[in-house]
Amino acid sequence: MFGLRGKSPPEGGTRYRPTPSAGVRGLPGKPRTPERPRLLPKPGCLERRNLPAFKRGLKKLLARAGLRGVFFAGGAAIFLAFAFCLPNPLFKVSFSPVLYDRNGILLGARVAPDGQWRFAPSSRVNEKFAAALIEYEDRRFRSHIGLDFPAILRAAVQNIRAGKVVSGGSTITMQTIRLARGKKQRTLGEKLIEALLALRLEIGRSKDQVLALYAANAPFGGNVVGLQAAAWRWYGRSADELSWAQAATLAVLPNGPGLVHPGRNRDALRAKRDALLARLARKGLFDAHTLRLALSEPLPGEPRPLPQLAPHLLDRIITEAAKKPGGPSAGHYTLTLDAGIQARVTAILHRRAERFAEAGIMNAACLVLDTQSGAVLAYVGNADSPEARNVDIVASPRSSGSLLKPFLYAAMLDSGELMPGGLVSDIPTRVGGYSPENNTKSYLGVIPADAALARSLNVPAVRQLRGFGVERFARLLRTLGLTTLFRRGEDYGLPLILGGAEVTLWDIAGAYAGLARTALRPEDTETQFFSPAYFMDGGAGAAYPPPRAAAKTGPGPLSPGAAWLTLEALTRAARPGEEAAWQAFAGSRKIAWKTGTSFGFRDAWTVGVTTRWTVAVWAGNASGEGRAELRGANTAAPLLFEVFSFLEPADWFPKPYRALEAVAVCALSGLPPGPYCETIRYADIPRGAPHHAPCPYCTQLVLNKNEDRQVKLSGGETEKTVTKTWFVLPPAEEWFYRKWNLDYKPPPPAPGASRSSVPMALFTPEENAEVYVPIEIDGGAGQLVLAAAHRDAQAVIHWHMDETYLGTTRVFHEMETRPAPGTHVLWLVDAEGNTLRRRFTVLAAAD
Repeated sequence: MFGLRGKSPPEGGTRYRPTPSAGVRGLPGKPRTPERPRLLPKPGCLERRNLPAFKRGLKKLLARAGLRGVFFAGGAAIFLAFAFCLPNPLFKVSFSPVLYDRNGILLGARVAPDGQWRFAPSSRVNEKFAAALIEYEDRRFRSHIGLDFPAILRAAVQNIRAGKVVSGGSTITMQTIRLARGKKQRTLGEKLIEALLALRLEIGRSKDQVLALYAANAPFGGNVVGLQAAAWRWYGRSADELSWAQAATLAVLPNGPGLVHPGRNRDALRAKRDALLARLARKGLFDAHTLRLALSEPLPGEPRPLPQLAPHLLDRIITEAAKKPGGPSAGHYTLTLDAGIQARVTAILHRRAERFAEAGIMNAACLVLDTQSGAVLAYVGNADSPEARNVDIVASPRSSGSLLKPFLYAAMLDSGELMPGGLVSDIPTRVGGYSPENNTKSYLGVIPADAALARSLNVPAVRQLRGFGVERFARLLRTLGLTTLFRRGEDYGLPLILGGAEVTLWDIAGAYAGLARTALRPEDTETQFFSPAYFMDGGAGAAYPPPRAAAKTGPGPLSPGAAWLTLEALTRAARPGEEAAWQAFAGSRKIAWKTGTSFGFRDAWTVGVTTRWTVAVWAGNASGEGRAELRGANTAAPLLFEVFSFLEPADWFPKPYRALEAVAVCALSGLPPGPYCETIRYADIPRGAPHHAPCPYCTQLVLNKNEDRQVKLSGGETEKTVTKTWFVLPPAEEWFYRKWNLDYKPPPPAPGASRSSVPMALFTPEENAEVYVPIEIDGGAGQLVLAAAHRDAQAVIHWHMDETYLGTTRVFHEMETRPAPGTHVLWLVDAEGNTLRRRFTVLAAAD
């Protein structure tokens, strides 16, 4: 009964006090539950002043928990200790770097950093080896929990009878733990630890996983660890290809690795192997005939060398993995290479290298790419010789020779500065102190641009680069993936197009493959220029390192139309003609290919592309020593075509009609027709390219009746005249062009020729040129050679410099002089009074 606060009790009674079970403020309600004392301290009570309170709370907690709590806490601790008792990873070892091709074929390997042949673990174990190992080591492996109690009891009885340890009763799981723990002393305590860890391993892993761990880390004699390494070192084959006799031999080795020594213990090893084979046959794993064959197989002899199909690439991968922690994990590398192609290319290269060595050419290298994906299919870093094994030419910067000409040609097609069949000048040219020469030591006067590229003429290429701009071209090359152009364009100068910069076989192969992909995928807006790759990601085809990020919007550095026209021009290059077989081969396949030879004959290159294959070849001496025989056409080119001869033929690049535009051009000059061009044809140019200036060579002449002299019309002229269209080249171009084209007719002489039609041309020096007078070997001043040409083959030219007469020339117009430093004016006068004036500056020689 509840009383009310403040009310007096009935008379004769006592004052009623609320009990602890009374409701709040005397109102009826649920009785209040007595508050339990706090056993754990409040937050913040672990300060120094509250530490005694915390201890008292902890004692109260233990007192209330009692014996059951202690047991629970201890059990939890034991469970956690057991759950986390296995180290992760179980085996902390290094692995041998091993290369596999795209089909899983072994390409090569190196010993692990600790000097052992140890391959990375495989998730699957050879079935023959697994059956032999279980029969020999642990017959109840599939049924026990990591501990074989009958085997332990049997081992204990044997040890008691022998008075020493003769049997351990260890399961395969316990042996795996012992291998993981290293060389521990074999004591009873260690045995108990192995048993406990084996039980934990069985709980966390399947039987097959335990078996794979054992097979990957068991010793197999010498410095061989693991089944895969043992199969290759002792039998020269993959573990998947082991016979029953080989599997049985390897199954008994971990228990006695010294038995495999070729000079001793052979009888003991054979006895153990044969006994195991007999037991396997009795279990019905194979028939009696197979048993007889297995028993007749020999034991392994000396360790066999592992395949070394790509030694330079293996070294490159090891080096790059050490530099890039984020790269592929060390040990197992699956590559894009094709072992068959790699072996064929290696054999071809080595056979050719033997022939090259007779001429003092000691090194050669080759790359084969899948054109469309950029995947490396063959990587031969150097010829197989003691001098070449440590030098990987694929990654070594070398002078490019003429290999960069196609990219300049394509870029100038896109910019409208060049037309595929447009005439370009091929005449002696000097720019300052630089005077390029063609490999043929001759000049053609003029030649169509595509023919100049196919014939790899140097002078037209230098003149084109001069107009295009060196810095502009250097930027383009970097965009195409050439990583070795680290200087400014002006530092390279015009020699950039002829080998003035260094490139690698790796970069140049990627650039040519990118050119081919651009022509092959005209609808793709992403750039097709990216670095080749040689890693496979789980066989899915993704490559590491990934290609450089491709532009998602806008066109690539070269248009598909320009790329296709460039490849078409490169198919017209003259094939190597030193053997009749090459001439027969030339018509059988269509290949776009380009050669290159560096200055001093130090590097010979050839690169060829089709829709499927990109092949890049280098030959020379890694030391940089030049050889007169070292030319792209007669060293690298035959090697390239021999590689193409065994590769499957590929269709040619389809014409990208949407990327091309057909325009009218003059049939004689290949340029847009001018007002006097009579014959017109159509030619393809990249769609959207600016149109070139019209043809300047077709002009209209006014001739006399006999058409042997030009007539200058005047108001009082009464002579009968004839108007004709004439193809007229400038005098310098004409002088060389007439040597090679007998059907060319120079225009009839004109009286009082204007400055623009003077029948003379001065090759060197150019207007306002700055030149040096050469220094002779003895240190004395040399001669400056001045060269000119006249439209009339029999003309006489009188040479004057600064009002000083130098001399007279006929037919061959060259004059030697030794001008002083400073500015000079050169005058040329022919017998008709035609005059040509040229100003130039002679620079003082540097001290």
